Amino acid sequence: MERLLLNAGPIAHMRCDGPIRGNITDESQLILEPGFAILVEDYRIKKIGLSEDMASEFSNVNSMDLEGKAVLPGLVDAHTHLLWAGDRSREVTWRQNGLNYRQIAEKGGGIAATVNPTRAATDSELAHLGVERMRESLRNGTTHIEAKSGYGLDTQTELRLLSIAESLGAIDGLPSLDLTWLGAHSAPPSKSLESYHEEIISEQLPAVIEQGIARSADVFCEPGWFNLEQTEEILRASKKGGLDLRLHIDEFEDGGGGELAAELQVTTADHAHYTNDDSRQKMSDAGVNTGFLPGTPYSMGSDYPPFKKCLDNNWVWSIASDFNPNCRTMSLPFIASILVQRNDISPITALAACTRNSAETSPHPSGLAHGQIIEGGIANLNIVDGPYWEAWCLQPGHSPFAATMIEGNMIYH
Repeated sequence: MERLLLNAGPIAHMRCDGPIRGNITDESQLILEPGFAILVEDYRIKKIGLSEDMASEFSNVNSMDLEGKAVLPGLVDAHTHLLWAGDRSREVTWRQNGLNYRQIAEKGGGIAATVNPTRAATDSELAHLGVERMRESLRNGTTHIEAKSGYGLDTQTELRLLSIAESLGAIDGLPSLDLTWLGAHSAPPSKSLESYHEEIISEQLPAVIEQGIARSADVFCEPGWFNLEQTEEILRASKKGGLDLRLHIDEFEDGGGGELAAELQVTTADHAHYTNDDSRQKMSDAGVNTGFLPGTPYSMGSDYPPFKKCLDNNWVWSIASDFNPNCRTMSLPFIASILVQRNDISPITALAACTRNSAETSPHPSGLAHGQIIEGGIANLNIVDGPYWEAWCLQPGHSPFAATMIEGNMIYH
């Protein structure tokens, strides 16, 4: 089936060879002026051209008049903790009383506090939670999600979380999923980190590799959690088993995670809040993306990472929601508003960070290009509810999109 989208406003196509680096000084290289049209055939973008010419050439095709509304690529949320049960709202008071993340964990909060409710939830309960979260994500323009396990912290539950997520990724009309095993998230309740590390290497990781669902492996590498040696052993074993590599690093302090990320050439090293500049340069030289998660410091009430320094040094970075029990938003427009309205980052840079750049770290399951509007790419795009593309990140609390096309199917918001 073909569909012709006529009379678009500006199209922020984000087409570029490789990830977008540095300060964007010429927006015209990434944005088409108003008056273009997009022809979609099944789930692909077939052709982009001037509306007048396209309307004449494809006069027999079902068309939709966009009436000058701006168009953006489908957003790519490349770091989420999609499946978990429970509620840790009480932790906000502990934080306000001065407890840090480690102290909250010692008090019975933190990651471990989500594990027991997640283990106790049925498959259908977890699936329902996942679907509702994916629908909210789609309502806010996300067409692809990287989804981690990590709240089971035993072999059975970690495999179960990956299996449930795989079933959700097969549902038509929801964002596609890219699945990551994060069994090395924390020590489970009543088990030491050392003994759990041994269990991961000897039992859990081999089972994950045999299951064949996860595309990537991730480790929470942070002082007080998995140390550099444990992290390296897990990731090297993961790579040997055919998994792509990701990392959580330096969220609370510079623990040396940046050096390890560069050495192992992981695809993306996320959080990276306190990574030193030398390590950031090594990461960039090694082709490592820095995945910033602005919603986390927003939720925790802390300062923000050095976005502008990364721009000034041409280091590649992306943004994601980091949806989790302490950062409960799946709205990338809201995450982008934190950059634009609180950190003086331009709307086009914020858009690159959750489209073109994040797509580099989380490929679409079809193998087609996404995170950009390009002929031959997947037909994932957003129609802004207005003529200015910048509106996509200036309405925190509300979806800025009138509709989202996902794999050729139009979803009206």
